[in-house]
Amino acid sequence: MFRYPSQRATRPSAPPVPPDLSEDLLTATSTPAAQLRALARDTFGWTQLRPGQLEAMEAVLAGRDTLVVMPTGSGKSACYQLPALLLDGPTVVVSPLIALQRDQVAALQARGEAAGGAVAANSTQSGREQEAAFEAVHAGDAEFVFLSPEQLAKPEVVESLAAAKPSLFVVDEAHCVSAWGHDFRPDYLRLGDVVERLVHPTVLALTATAAPPVREEIVERLGMRDVRQVVRGFDRPNLFLEVLAFTDEDAQREAVVLRAAGEEKPGIVYAATRKDAETYAASLAEIGLRARPYHAGMKAADREEVQHAFMADDLDVVVATTAFGMGIDKPNVRFVLHAAVADSVDSYYQEIGRAGRDGKPAVAVLCYRPEDLGLRRFFASGKPDEDAVRRVATLLTHADEPVESGALREAAEVSGGKLTTVVNLLEEAEAVEVTPDGRLTAVEDDPVAATERALDEAAARRRVDQSRVEMMRGYAETLGCRRQYLLGYFGEELVEPCGRCDTCVEGTAAEQPDSSDSPYPLNARVRHKEWGAGLVMRYEGDRIVVLFEEVGYKTLALEAVQRNRLLELV
Repeated sequence: MFRYPSQRATRPSAPPVPPDLSEDLLTATSTPAAQLRALARDTFGWTQLRPGQLEAMEAVLAGRDTLVVMPTGSGKSACYQLPALLLDGPTVVVSPLIALQRDQVAALQARGEAAGGAVAANSTQSGREQEAAFEAVHAGDAEFVFLSPEQLAKPEVVESLAAAKPSLFVVDEAHCVSAWGHDFRPDYLRLGDVVERLVHPTVLALTATAAPPVREEIVERLGMRDVRQVVRGFDRPNLFLEVLAFTDEDAQREAVVLRAAGEEKPGIVYAATRKDAETYAASLAEIGLRARPYHAGMKAADREEVQHAFMADDLDVVVATTAFGMGIDKPNVRFVLHAAVADSVDSYYQEIGRAGRDGKPAVAVLCYRPEDLGLRRFFASGKPDEDAVRRVATLLTHADEPVESGALREAAEVSGGKLTTVVNLLEEAEAVEVTPDGRLTAVEDDPVAATERALDEAAARRRVDQSRVEMMRGYAETLGCRRQYLLGYFGEELVEPCGRCDTCVEGTAAEQPDSSDSPYPLNARVRHKEWGAGLVMRYEGDRIVVLFEEVGYKTLALEAVQRNRLLELV
């Protein structure tokens, strides 16, 4: 293992500013907003800031932990890039995908020295390359260091960052920290501990999709303080929303190919399985389209080739599983077509958000067959390895001192990924703690009880995941305005039907019952006699949708709820 530098060179008290900008910035010091606008214009070439950006930047400069929820393509990265240059100390950016890190580093480096310099440290690099990246940070030659959450599981990495005294800790794709989120990643759970080990620099969490419960958990998991939440509208008015319903699988498959062929290019088709991705891509290629599959089963070099070709407009269509998309910032995608139902409304919204980022009209089409829900339920019903949970709990219980994760992995005979999953379940069950130096220690002295609690946590998560599938059924089968359904899911009310979805065009949306006089407002806290605490998410005609902490999403008949007094406001 290579050694990270433990000391950092003295950093200048102000960010490097090109000579021709210094006077402008000095005269702009009357307010932080003026400084930010000057930097945006002169360093990044942005003549104006988008809604929400300045608000988030000012909160960061004021030292407040900030959660930013903005639609895909709205410029969330700017919310850390500009304040970082006005703060004394490097900026740590946690990003889940190496390809995304590479793109972000390249974009900052292309802007020259004025943008502060950027490096990344990840598993694709040699030990010497990673060491060089940290040396640049310690020497003050790199303002930004991009890391995966896996890197931050290494005590020596955190130690090196602590010595560099970062001023800003950015969590990109922050919904990954939430078990309520659609893309939960166990490695993100440790980031709250990392923040404290870095003496809590200002935390900035960024995401494009976060319903109210997800936002709450992001704040809690990251240990954010004095939080400023900047939430901008989820609506993408330029997207036309449409669902095509089928009962026959062959008809569904034929429609996917014909619709993808007929739409303006380029576009993305999302398939449920790797096999389907390859089959649809082959079918589209047979009729003369430049189409390629993309999925996690492909070699990394092949996936990168497909992504580069798509970004360069050398492909008409990419047919992909959900492995494709995070961090894809291509403005001219004209359609996103789902060949089968997505696993959640969260996933669906994020995936269709890759269309029409240039603000021009685009379409989001879901080809829906009720039987497809069975596959999504299967994916949502995975259970943890009970034997592995019990082995890890037993080993930690009988250890005389905290244990390093590598030694625990060998003793328990599990992979690194499985160990992370198991340890996180035990942490959530309050049976295991992570020490400040990254080692593991038991809190519960009964491994049987610890295992049972961890399995209960896993079962609760499965119930939530399966309830998300039912919410996708609701979107696919609603006769109401689809945009109202989507926005309501994220806690945002659209008073009138949008007029830009298939149900509005067909006239069924306007026929839905009015529930505006309901005693349960959107985002109200409620309690059910059997299911406990919950949050009012949306209305679907004469039905109310509540997200319960223990059982996930439930859709209830509003009349029955009121008649039997099933819910009470908390």
